[in-house]
Amino acid sequence: MPHIDYYLATISPYTYLAGTRLEAIAKRHNAQITYKPLDIAALFARTGGVLPKDRHISRIEYRAQELPRQARKLGMPFHLQPAHWPVNMAPSSYALIAAQRAARGGCAGDLGALAHGMTRACWAEQKNIAEDEVIRACLEAAGFEAHLAEAGLAESAEVYERNLEEAVAAGVFGAPFYIADGQERFWGQDRLEDLDRYLSG
Repeated sequence: MPHIDYYLATISPYTYLAGTRLEAIAKRHNAQITYKPLDIAALFARTGGVLPKDRHISRIEYRAQELPRQARKLGMPFHLQPAHWPVNMAPSSYALIAAQRAARGGCAGDLGALAHGMTRACWAEQKNIAEDEVIRACLEAAGFEAHLAEAGLAESAEVYERNLEEAVAAGVFGAPFYIADGQERFWGQDRLEDLDRYLSG
């Protein structure tokens, strides 16, 4: 069975724009997905990236055109400057990690819907995804128990830190980032078609 390590950031606009296309691709190819939320700012610091606010004006201006353009192309609502961004991504990441743990234990929730719901809450609905109430609502909407927002926080924090270390070791430098079968790397929501082709052989 093919396997995809999915490195994502719950406050990343490009992770939002990925939608649930990865899950559709995985279903087509009977591939398994491991969700690995991480601290994108820490990843940038470790791999030579620059936070949006610190980039050259040319990059800032291009981002301001490219993000809305991609959103229109995909037919997705989008706010270039959401009301709550950037915010602490750890609480939502911990909840996603806890939900994945629950899913492995037999919970019928939808991890893809949860990951997308969190990013959509920020970039389309202008909600603060660092707030427990918002996280709990995202969990419930994706078929998970709301209490997972506070479940196993210490264990989730360890996984969150480990995801960052594994990302750096695997050559990840942005989000969303997909690694198929432990070797083939794809960076960005605009490379999902290439991932699909790779899984097709």
